[in-house]
Amino acid sequence: MEEETAASDEESRRRVASSLTSRYSDWVVESLDELQGSFLLTDPSIPGHPIVYASRGLAALTGYPPAEVLGRNARLFQGAGTDRAAVAGVRDAVRCQRPHQTPILNYRRDGAAHWVLLHLAPVFHAADGAVLHFLAVQVPIPPPPPPARCRVARPTVVVFAPCREEARVEEELSCPCASHAGEVFVDVDKRGLDAEEPRVASEHEKEKALSTANSIFSALNRYSKLTGLVVCGKRCDSVGIPALSSSLNLSLGYSREEILGCNCKFLNGPGTSAEVLEEVAFHVWVHLDEGAKHDFNGLTPEVWQLGAVGAVRVAVRSLSASGSLLRPSQ
Repeated sequence: MEEETAASDEESRRRVASSLTSRYSDWVVESLDELQGSFLLTDPSIPGHPIVYASRGLAALTGYPPAEVLGRNARLFQGAGTDRAAVAGVRDAVRCQRPHQTPILNYRRDGAAHWVLLHLAPVFHAADGAVLHFLAVQVPIPPPPPPARCRVARPTVVVFAPCREEARVEEELSCPCASHAGEVFVDVDKRGLDAEEPRVASEHEKEKALSTANSIFSALNRYSKLTGLVVCGKRCDSVGIPALSSSLNLSLGYSREEILGCNCKFLNGPGTSAEVLEEVAFHVWVHLDEGAKHDFNGLTPEVWQLGAVGAVRVAVRSLSASGSLLRPSQ
């Protein structure tokens, strides 16, 4: 048993070491080392989806030398304060094989928390659309500047000496708590002041992440041609087969390969009404999770649903006009 485990570990290390060179040539690592920025590459085909490349910029940002991150999952940068919703968004993007950007709280090697803009992008095989790697770029998000402190001029108060004591005594008799009013309205609860507030990436940081990603894709594309394997940042759909929305993949729970070419009857079940199926020529299903607490890109579920149906209608009209879509026999 121990020998089998050791052999499996050795095979994983070998695959991690050759993940880039076997697909992009032996010189790709040197080329990536010359690029600026903090980024890493992971290989979803290896068990555990490990990191197979870590840039020098990543080591400077996180404190982790490449030798300590290679072969490990990228969640090593997460910690107790990392937002679970942000992690779920990254996980969904990986599952749906689509680009994704999100601010996220990560942790350095020494345990210090820091905010970064995470730019995630799949690396596709240009010929068959298979995902070879995932690129993750990390751009630091600096803390917002402290609010400017305005000096408030104090009003000049003129008090006549003979009336000062009389006025004080009268004030205390009419309202005994008046002299402590300032203390009553002082907020002494400091528990929320040290909490880590979510940060928002600026347009400059978003552009920097995209520029870094483009430089990396350019290097991978250039060296992949040496091995006859051309890669790109977008999946090239098969000729004659329209693209399937990633939102449909997520809501239906089926991959693109499982859906394309299938009759919609596979979505039916014992509870599907036969009368409804006989009313119209084409059907559009828009699945929404009624238990979801978040909105859909800032829209209400109803508006999001109408938008999805409208997009399908446009696609159907386009295919009908081109003669690519045949009406089912009655």
